[in-house]
Amino acid sequence: MSRIRTRFAPSPTGRMHVGNLRTALYEYLIAKHEGGSFILRIEDTDQERLVEGAVDIIYRTLQGTGLVHDEGPDKDGGYGPYVQSERMASGIYLEYAKQLVEKGAAYYCFCTKERLASLKTAVNGNTEEEEEEKEVKEITKYDKHCLHLTKEEVEANLAAGLPYVIRQNNPTKGSTSFHDAIFGDITVDNEELDDMILIKSDGYPTYNFANVIDDHMMEITHVVRGNEYLSSTPKYTRLYQDFGWEEPVYVHLPLITNEEHKKLSKRSGHSSYEDLLEQGFVSEAIINFVALLGWSSANNTEIMSLDELIKEFDYTHINKAPAVFDMVKLRWMNGEYLKKMDFGQYYELALPYIKSVITRELDYKRIAALVKTRIETLVDIKGMIDFFEELPDYDIEMYTHKKMKTDSTGSLQVLRDLLPQFEALEDYSEANIEALIMAYIAEKGIKNGQGLWPVRTAVSGKQSTPGGAYEIMSILGREESLRRIKVAIDKLS
Repeated sequence: MSRIRTRFAPSPTGRMHVGNLRTALYEYLIAKHEGGSFILRIEDTDQERLVEGAVDIIYRTLQGTGLVHDEGPDKDGGYGPYVQSERMASGIYLEYAKQLVEKGAAYYCFCTKERLASLKTAVNGNTEEEEEEKEVKEITKYDKHCLHLTKEEVEANLAAGLPYVIRQNNPTKGSTSFHDAIFGDITVDNEELDDMILIKSDGYPTYNFANVIDDHMMEITHVVRGNEYLSSTPKYTRLYQDFGWEEPVYVHLPLITNEEHKKLSKRSGHSSYEDLLEQGFVSEAIINFVALLGWSSANNTEIMSLDELIKEFDYTHINKAPAVFDMVKLRWMNGEYLKKMDFGQYYELALPYIKSVITRELDYKRIAALVKTRIETLVDIKGMIDFFEELPDYDIEMYTHKKMKTDSTGSLQVLRDLLPQFEALEDYSEANIEALIMAYIAEKGIKNGQGLWPVRTAVSGKQSTPGGAYEIMSILGREESLRRIKVAIDKLS
């Protein structure tokens, strides 16, 4: 086989679904594993579904994930244009469709919407209940009515300017077979094949037809897509055979489901790359996680950089079974990336979340450092640090802790004893605060928890915090720490 060429061909219809991102990632990995080329092609043939700004989302997503394309609308590699509507301007799709018409492998169809609607079939139940719930379904197969028009009738209709589509002429006898790298050899009876539309009435090619033409012209060697396209592949195979072209390697990917094993819906709230970014996941973790939705490395390593994925990826090891989008696993993986991340990079990501909660003049870097190893997503930061901005209204029951051997009475005594010492302390460094509290604990002969728990509860108002009493007081500073301890004494009194 010649140098591997894969293509990512998204439609600009909105945010990039996780399934599309996985397709792009696998195509990128297949190409890069073998030193091949990864091509971006924009498929905008479905004009009704186009969303303004969606092309920018595609570029932004590829850039953010590190899936750098070698060719595309912005990088001409000699196979352009890389936007289907621009390719259409040359008339190539209609030209190829007419070639099929001349070969008898396609035909003009002039059927009106009314005639097509009349071909609907009603599926009726037998019981009274089923009769009430009967469904009317559109037929999935055209009846080849216009195939039987004479050449003269076709020419007359064209001359009269009647609206038309061009349909593929699939045989009704025999079978069509193709090979998929994941699902193996598949054979379909030709009588099941619909005469799919190749050129629509607006002159645009259908997604399916344009794909075949573009893949051939761009010398794409591997076509990667979801397994929902398996049923359409025999029709693609027939097009390749009718043109006399070599078929690409087909790689159909398993379905992605949610935890309930239902197809991951756009309404799930985490189905797109940008949804996940907004929920505090980092790009590197998203890519790592998505790579494992249907594939695993030979040694079952889970945390892998993009470079490591390129080295390890073998598409023949992709699973057939549906892949479950496990949010618990993604959160864990994201936490691992945040722990290992360079502090400068992490702080840049964390700062907007810190500033969204804390408006007071505090040491943001120290706060960021406190939570770095404790969070799983960047959004988690907000709930962990909100007490720095404002002391929450808390129940004094928090001072009672069996493990720490504390209660309200003992906590009140500790805080009353320590308050004048904290008032006398000028330098509220972490080391000074620690030394003061530990000296008090030693003097009183009490457990560490009996001295530390009341102080930490008083200055945070929370059951659990990132960091202990010393860190919190040193970040809050002298004035705010003293104020909070006095509030606690009042509550406990």
